[in-house]
Formats: sequence, structure tokens, C-alpha cells
Amino acid sequence: MPDLDPSEMKGRRLGRVLTKMGKVTREQVHAALSKQPSLKKKLGEVLVEMGLVTPRDIAVAVAGQAGMRFVEVSINSISEDVLAAIPPETANTYQIVPVAFDPGSKSVTVALKSPDNYRAVDDLKLLMGFRVSAVVAPPEQIDEIIKKRYSGAPSGTSALSALYADSSSQSDALKALEGRGDSIDLASLESAADDNQVVRLLNLVLLQAIRDRASDIHLEPFEDEFKMRCRVDGVLYELTPPPKHLALAIVSRVKVMSNLNIAERRLPQDGRINLVVNQQPVDLRVAVLPTMFGESVVMRVLDRSNVQLSLERVGLRPDDLAKLRALIARPNGIVIVTGPTGSGKTTTLYAALNELNTVDTKILTAEDPVEYDIDGMIQCQINLDQELTFSKLLRSFLRQDPDIILVGEVRDLETAQLAIQASLTGHLVFTTLHTNDAPSSVLRLIDLGIESFLLTATVEGIVAQRLVRKICVGCREEFSPTQEQLMELALRQQDVQGKKFFRGRGCEKCNKSGYKGRMGIYEIMAFDDQIREMIMQEAATSALRAEARRRGMRTLRESGLLSIFEGLTTIDEVVRETIVED
Repeated sequence: MPDLDPSEMKGRRLGRVLTKMGKVTREQVHAALSKQPSLKKKLGEVLVEMGLVTPRDIAVAVAGQAGMRFVEVSINSISEDVLAAIPPETANTYQIVPVAFDPGSKSVTVALKSPDNYRAVDDLKLLMGFRVSAVVAPPEQIDEIIKKRYSGAPSGTSALSALYADSSSQSDALKALEGRGDSIDLASLESAADDNQVVRLLNLVLLQAIRDRASDIHLEPFEDEFKMRCRVDGVLYELTPPPKHLALAIVSRVKVMSNLNIAERRLPQDGRINLVVNQQPVDLRVAVLPTMFGESVVMRVLDRSNVQLSLERVGLRPDDLAKLRALIARPNGIVIVTGPTGSGKTTTLYAALNELNTVDTKILTAEDPVEYDIDGMIQCQINLDQELTFSKLLRSFLRQDPDIILVGEVRDLETAQLAIQASLTGHLVFTTLHTNDAPSSVLRLIDLGIESFLLTATVEGIVAQRLVRKICVGCREEFSPTQEQLMELALRQQDVQGKKFFRGRGCEKCNKSGYKGRMGIYEIMAFDDQIREMIMQEAATSALRAEARRRGMRTLRESGLLSIFEGLTTIDEVVRETIVED
């Protein structure tokens, strides 16, 4: 085969590349192309079936199309120093192996299983701070090296402990931070942020948090220690803390990755890190806050693969799903989703909008901030520095000919009045509130200054929700609740005759917590003539709740009880997230 430069093959058609390689003639390519429509296979597969080329020839050509060389690799052909250039957690996550490394110029060449994994190169540049180039190697060879070299490496907290224990790897730049306090020059800070131990540490924390489906990563400085915690399924778990003197270097590394000013340590800063982990896009929203003992960093993990943008998958029961679909199918009006911060309101709204997101529907959203970008929707972010508020955006939306409008949150009278105006002029409006349950949202809107007749004329329904942790299926076991536990649910022994209760024993899959994942519990109050009449008569919240229950509303506590009896969650979770009805 002629020794071809990959740059000569980049972007060319597969048939042309194979011809340049001397594997096939033009006539043979044309013959394969003529067979391709009837076989409904890729050109490479057709050529292999015809016996003209081998699968390896196709792999070489596909790599050439992407401008990459195709190489053979084995664990014996790569030195230990080169293999050590990429941490085990990174090699396993991105399914790559290093084949060349120059520590002087901080450049590394990695072997990929497929040219399609090109985003791994971009992520490595960001995570490792190296200059990264790529080649393509047979998948089975990469798998073998990962299995032999990287699979036995410690993971999670044990890997962190091993990293801290390896004091020999501490560079002069890190040693220089010890005992220096705040009197550190910018050059020393930049050098420490690029240190290999700091890079490895932060990468391990990020990849482990994403793998554990954490929603937030906290880096917190205190007087005598530097803590790292992850929020998984709504609960914070502490990681093995690094040495205190690494705090500045770790925070500076986060700032470098999110393009923030590492010299500024007196003002809050916000940034963003974009990664692709396991072929899935992951965004990290970074917030840096100056404190008494250094800068506190919180990274919100926005993993699109974790977001269930479908109403069937957010935990709605069949009857509640039918109610919600009836609400969002209205041509106009206001649908409110309410609950505390972190109760899944945004996910429910995205799922509803995703269902309504069709070619013939114009959807505009005003959010703070825009957490997930969705094709087909016009999404706008409020900017308080530029005085771009929800009310200003909403006023502009009405001139954009929308069908559906999402207002991230009703915080004041002006925004509420504009939402009402939008619904009265023929638009469907979605928004959120912070209240304990659906009936109390009515009083909240009236307290804002909304007239009750406008409220009853526009609001179609209110959805209250909470998130409860699900019992881990790997260690679920049946148990008998105590009298005290039943009393917390306002239940008597005769109320639970024949009912089964479950809990998680705790296993490796759930990090000994007994829980894995979360689910929503819902309370849907659809407005009808009777409910509207009671609102006009300024009925008390308890009376509204009682009437809504008579008309088929299932409260949050009742929804939680059903989930307990189905073995999906525990008594403790429902008690923690819901209140006893009056």
C-alpha cells in the first residue's frame, strides 16, 4: 500500500481514499455503489462482502478520512512512562490509551477506537492541559491495554487517598504553596494550577462525580482543612479531603478550565466547563465565592443524559399523566409548577415543552439560567447586570408571535401581570413558584397583588412536586415498620394490614446508602368552576385543599404513600419531603 499522508485523505470520499491506497479500482467502487441501494449497507460493508477489501482496510481508510493515522498497539510497545501519562479513570472513561508522551512540551498522542471519538481529544486538552493529538487503533487492542494496565487501578475515594499519599509526586510549585497564605504571586499560582497532581486530582473528582450522577460538586475552604463534597440524589456525601495547601491550586485549576480570572480572589465569579463523557455532553456551571478562608467553588453538573425529557419518565402516575397532558393541551392559560429549589420543577417543565415542541409551534423561554439547550425552542437568559429581567423579556416575547411561553419564575407583581396578559391574548404560559403545595400557590399569587378574577380567568392548573430517593434494587429488603414510623405517616396498624414496606440494606451499587436514583411525587390541582368560585369568594387554603381532594386531587403525602406501598421509596423519604394534611 502506498505510504499516504493522512492529511491527503482527510475529507475525501471513502471510495477515493481506498483507490488512493491502491486497494480498489474506480470501476470496483462504482460496482459497489450500484449494489449499495439494494443491500442498504454502508459502502465499506459492501466492499468487504464483495471480497475486495478487509475490515482493517476500511478502518485505515475511515481514519484517513478524519485525518488520522491508523496504528497497531500493544502493551509491550508502549513504555510505562507513556502509559502513566493518562490517569486510569480518564483512560477508562474515554476508552483511550496514550502511545506517545513528551513531558517537556506537555504533548501526548492518544489512540482512539474510532475517529468519531474526536471530542475526547478536546476534553483531554481541557482536563489535562496538554497538547493532544490522536491516532486510531483496533478496538480490541485498546481494550486489552486498558484491561491489563488500567482496570486494576483504585477508584473513587481509594484512588484519592492513594494520590494524596504519593508525596513524592508533589512538585516544587505545590511545595511552594505550603505556609504561604494569600501572599502568592500569579506565576506561582499558574504553575501550581498546571501541576500534574492537581490535574489528576480534579479530573478524578469530576469524572467520579459524573459517573455517580452527582448534581453538584462542592469545594469548600475552612480554617484548618479543605473539604470536597458531592450531592447525589439530593444528599451531600463527603470525599476524602485533600491537603489544605492544595486548596489554592485546585480552585485555580477550576478557574483555568472555566476561563475565569485566577488573579481575582475578592469578587464572586461565574463560568462554565463543557465536557463530553462517555459520548454524552456534560456541562458544569461553575460559581466561585470568596469566603473568610479562601474561595468556595460549587459546580452544578448538567448532564443531559440524566435528564428524562419525557412526561412518561418523570414519575407521573397514569391518571396524573392524563391530567397534566390535558392541562398542557389547552390553547391558552397559565400552568404553574411549584415546589422548593431542587424539587425537579425545571425538568417537569422541559418534559412538557419537549412534548409540545413541534414544527408548527413557536416556543420562547425566559430562564435564570438556561440549563439545557433544546433544539426548536428559542431560549433566553435573564441578565440582571444589564437589567434584563423576567418582566422585560416577557414584554419582548409578546412581540415575537409565540404560541407557548415559559417564564422561569414569577417573582414579582409585574412579571405575574405580564404572564396573565400573555395568557389573555391567546398564549399558553408555563411558570414556576416556590410554595409548599398546589392550593397555597393561590394565596401566594393573591399576596403578590393579582386580582382573584384575573387569577380564575387565566390559571388552568397548578402542579406541586417533590423528589424522593428510590430504594436501591440491588439491596432492597422487606421490613416491618415500627409504631413510631407509622405515626409519622399518621397511620395506624389497621390502616396497613396487608401492605408491604421496603428499605435498602446498603450495598456497593448505592455506596452503602440504600438508595439509588430519585423519582417525583406529584399533586395536580386542575381548576374547574367550583374551584374558581371558591377563589373568587376568597376561601381559605385548607378549604381549597379539601375541595380539590373531593374533586380527585391526590396530595403529595398520598402520592408518597402509594410509592411506599409499591416498594419504590421509604417512609423516611416521604416524611422528609411532605407535610401532614390538615
